[in-house]
Amino acid sequence: MLAAFLHGYVMALGLILPLGPQNAFVLAQGATQPRLIRAMPVALVASIADTALILIAVLGVSVMILTIPGVRLVLVVAGVIFLLVMGTITWRSASQEQGEDQAEAAARWPLQRQVIFALSVSLLNPHAILDTVGLIGPTAILYQGDARVAFTLGVILNSWLWFLALALVGRLVGSVKQVRAWLSRASAVVMWLGAVYLILSLIR
Repeated sequence: MLAAFLHGYVMALGLILPLGPQNAFVLAQGATQPRLIRAMPVALVASIADTALILIAVLGVSVMILTIPGVRLVLVVAGVIFLLVMGTITWRSASQEQGEDQAEAAARWPLQRQVIFALSVSLLNPHAILDTVGLIGPTAILYQGDARVAFTLGVILNSWLWFLALALVGRLVGSVKQVRAWLSRASAVVMWLGAVYLILSLIR
């Protein structure tokens, strides 16, 4: 069981390390909010959303859904539109925040807006969905019973610790106004690059 747990944890770490839209947004919010507790809703929502995707993948539900003709195309097109729009909104927010102090910048991200954005970059990101379905789900099939549970817990634990750590790192560097603006812009660029990646996946 320990081997299965470590396998799940290490695999999840490899998948989550690249700076995708979800990671970039959690990091940017950690930098924007004046206190760590104010960035926790984003980290928690991202963790809960990831947990839901992981459980769906392990149970095999997502694999069945993706076998329906056209579902992958719809996911990718919706993801491209979503990432382009979200990236533009994030870039504009960064430009507005540049001349503000941290309290003023944080006021642009009330709780409701944080939660909506965090859910969006977590659940409406086809790249994350396809990675979860294509790697975590099939790998979980290799294990049975308690070993599969241990594997799944390893994946989930990594997700929770990672997003909490990202929020903390963002908070530590967020006191510097220039760094805060840079992280927000980087978050926007990562979202746009994610859209380009999805477009390329359609034409390859």
